[in-house]
Formats: sequence, structure tokens, C-alpha cells
Amino acid sequence: MGDHAYGIDPKTLDYYCEQVAEVVTTGCQVAVVIGGGNIFRGVSSAASGMNRVNADHMGMLATVINGLALQDNLERRGIAVRLQSGLKIGYAIEPFSHKHALHHLECNRVMIFVAGTGSPFFSTDTAASLRAAEIEADLLVKATKVDGVYSADPLSNPKATRYDVLSYNAVLEQQLGVMDAAAVALCRENDIPLRVCDVQSPGNLLAAVSGEHVGTLINREGKL
Repeated sequence: MGDHAYGIDPKTLDYYCEQVAEVVTTGCQVAVVIGGGNIFRGVSSAASGMNRVNADHMGMLATVINGLALQDNLERRGIAVRLQSGLKIGYAIEPFSHKHALHHLECNRVMIFVAGTGSPFFSTDTAASLRAAEIEADLLVKATKVDGVYSADPLSNPKATRYDVLSYNAVLEQQLGVMDAAAVALCRENDIPLRVCDVQSPGNLLAAVSGEHVGTLINREGKL
């Protein structure tokens, strides 16, 4: 949504797609899990008083809108894209299929996964970890607005320190809040390295998938 309070900002969409396009040029197989908080978030104040299941389904549909916008922008750049949804949408979007997703990736198509896991009570982070496990990803990148994982909220605590590397267990035991516990546990169980970096810094996404050290790396050993 950029600097706006709601919706999709074209400049911000362009920027994110530029970052993804840079990664595609490396030959990496790329899959994107996108949220919908710029439109509706099931656990937000906008959903206050609503039945949680209904609110979460609304949030999932918001991710579908964002996914279609991302697909359109990337396709206009000449990039082959396939959209798959955790919710059954209809003819416009494929339902999620593990085998079809792997086939599309092998054909060098960018996968965009929308509608989370397809079930309420699960976050976009958990959906990202789940899809990463299903496609046997070599790396899961949480592209966010902070430059890594901190000991505390850096916005409210000036003494917060940033970690270069952490183990899955340390994140869970210290309740660092970078991702919800289910998401981190899924990465741990499937031994998927997780890198948290600031996507608002140009080139960070490319650096992360190229093996450069940006942000915070989370893995089993807690070592670089």
C-alpha cells in the first residue's frame, strides 16, 4: 500500500516486482507467498467482533487480489507466472497442487501462492513455511521492513541488538517474534534455512538468494 492507508500502490508494486525480477534473472526457481494486510487482515481491528473464521477467509481473499496484481506486473515484464490458491477460487486461478507447482518451477515459471494454507487460524508466515516444505525449497526468505531479527523491538527499544545468525531453537525459546512459532517449527522440522531481510533496501532480495549475508540467517546450527 506504500504510503497510503489502504489498497495497492502502483509504485510499490513496481518496486517489489523489480526485486523479484532480479532474482529470476539468476536462474533461481522462485516461489512467492503473499499476504493481504494492505487490504484486510483477519486479526486486525477492522475484523474486531467478527467471527474469526469469516475474518480469516476475508484475509485470504485479500491475498488473492494482491497475487493477481503481482502476476499481472511480472507478466508485463515478460516473466512466466502461475498463481495457485489454497482456497478453491474457480477457473481464474489454479487450486494448489504440489505436483503442478513443482512442474511449473521446473519450467522456470514463478509461482505465486495465495490464500495462505486455505484454512483459518494460520498466518501467512506459516503458509510460507508450509509451501517451502512442499516444494523442497533451498531457502525461505522473509522479505520484511526490518533489517533482521532483534533482541527486542528496535522501534521501541533503542538498546535492541540485531542478530547475524540464530538457531531455530533460539528463536522459539526466546520468543523473538520474527515469525509465529508454527512457521519456525516447520522450517526446523524440514531443515529449511530462513533469512530475514529488509526488502525495502534495493538488491537485498537478490543478495539473499545469491548467498550473501544480509539480515539474519536462521538455521539448525545457528552458524553462518
